Amino acid sequence: MKAMLKLVVALAAAMPAMQAFAALNIFACEPEWGALAQELAGDRASVYSATTALQDPHRIEARPSLIARVRSADLVVCTGAELEAGWLPLLFTQSGNAKIQPGTAGFLEAAQYAAKIEIPKIIDRSLGDIHPSGNPHVHLDPRNIAKVAAELGERLARLDPAGADAYKARAASFQERWRAASQRWEQQSARLKGVPVVVYHRDMSYLINWLGLREAGSLEPKPGIPPTPSQLAELVERMKREPARLIVYSAYNDARAAEFLSERARIPVQMLPYTVGGSPRAKDLFGLFEDTVERLLAAVK
Repeated sequence: MKAMLKLVVALAAAMPAMQAFAALNIFACEPEWGALAQELAGDRASVYSATTALQDPHRIEARPSLIARVRSADLVVCTGAELEAGWLPLLFTQSGNAKIQPGTAGFLEAAQYAAKIEIPKIIDRSLGDIHPSGNPHVHLDPRNIAKVAAELGERLARLDPAGADAYKARAASFQERWRAASQRWEQQSARLKGVPVVVYHRDMSYLINWLGLREAGSLEPKPGIPPTPSQLAELVERMKREPARLIVYSAYNDARAAEFLSERARIPVQMLPYTVGGSPRAKDLFGLFEDTVERLLAAVK
C-alpha cells in the first residue's frame, strides 16, 4: 500500500513537468481529430477532446470549461461544415484567444481538406438539419483522414518549428501505416459492396460511400429529426417490399428505434462506434476502422 502511495505521489509530482514539456495545447472538437492530433504530435502536444463518442456533436453546450480550454489552446481542430455551428462560435468569441480564430493558423477545419459529398442544391430548413457545405461527417472515409493528416502535420510544424522534424517523421509513419491498413480494410470488406443498409442519421454516408454499401432507408424522417411512430411504421412496410440486410446506428444514438425496426422487419441491427471511443476496441483511429469493418462483416455473415 505504501509503495502504491509513493507511486501516486511521484506521478502527481511529474504531471506539471509533463505538461510543461508539451509545446502545443490542442483543442479538438471531436474524438477523431483528437486521436489524429495525438498520432502526429506525440508527446509534443497536450490534446483535449471537447466531445466523446457518446455525444451528438451537433448538440453540445458551450460550457465555461470548454471556453477555458479554448482560451489556452494553440491549435483548435474541428470538423467544420456547420457541424459545430451551435456551439463553436461562442467558444471563439468568449475565449478571447486571437491565435485560434477562423482564418488563422491556429484553427484547422478538417472538412475543408476532405472530399465532401451530399452538398444540397436547395437550402430549406423544412427539409431538416441541412448542412449547406455538404455532409460534415467526413472522418468515416479513411481517404479523408489521410488528407486531413497531411494538412495537420504541416500546421503542427508551422506552429512549433522546433519540432518540425519530429512532426514530419510521425506524419510520414502515420501515412504509411494508414495506407496499408486502408488497403487491408478494403480487401476485407469487398463482400459488403451493394449490401443495402438502413441508417439512423446521415452520419454514415462516407462509410457507405467508401465501402460501396447502399443506403436503403433512414430511421430519421428528415436529417436531425427523431424517428416518429408513423415513420417507423412506413419503414416496416417498405422493408417487406424492399428488405435491407442490416440496420446500423452510431454509439451516441438511442438504440430503441433501430431495435423496433429490427424486431418487426426481422433485419439484424448493429451498433457502430462512429468515432474513437465508441466501442472498447475503437481506442484510436486504427481501432475505429478495424472494429467498424469487423462489426459489419459479422452482421451480414
